[in-house]
Amino acid sequence: MSYVEPVFTVPKLRLKPKPVPASSPVVPVWGKRAFDVLMAGLVITTVLSWMIPLIGIWIKLSSPGPIFYIQRRTGRRGRHFNCLKFRTMRYQVNAPFCQAIPNDPRVTNLGKFLRKTNLDEMPQFLNVLWGDMSIVGPRPHALEHDAQYWDLVPDYAIRYLIKPGITGLAQSRGYRGEANLLQMKHRLKLDQWYIKKQSPGLDVKICWWTVQKMIQGDEKAH
Repeated sequence: MSYVEPVFTVPKLRLKPKPVPASSPVVPVWGKRAFDVLMAGLVITTVLSWMIPLIGIWIKLSSPGPIFYIQRRTGRRGRHFNCLKFRTMRYQVNAPFCQAIPNDPRVTNLGKFLRKTNLDEMPQFLNVLWGDMSIVGPRPHALEHDAQYWDLVPDYAIRYLIKPGITGLAQSRGYRGEANLLQMKHRLKLDQWYIKKQSPGLDVKICWWTVQKMIQGDEKAH
């Protein structure tokens, strides 16, 4: 059965992505959503219930500003949503978009730890519960990155046929942080492969690879 999505809306761009191949084994939406709600609810009640107050106090003591960093990202079918993260940089009102680089002076000492361990992304379990994200899926890009690569990378829009994830195949395999055109193409290939092959077993593997990086420390987390 062919799978055709409506036209996506991206900053200053309107493109119609190609359909997901009909032969692709796709996890039923209700099954993946049930898993997301169950796991997100578990993490929120057992971990975030104490982690948000604890890290929130730590963030407040380390630098003035809000606890959360809220950034507009692109979700399924090109819909924009507010993506939550623990704030890891010094707060600046209406700061222009600028991706973190190695030894970025804007990143606080606490922020370096949160980024290295991926703990800064833990609040995104709230995004999962709200329905904006899935636990596993292509990572949501900033709107500025979408505007930059939408035309440059063939079939870029395919990555938005499913909900973005807290973690994803590309991220767990080391494709995160700064990206040039070639790296973005590699990310997209992994995103497309995941969309075609996604399964509960693959999601468990990706989650395990992500936990390993959290324990070992992600060298590409600046």
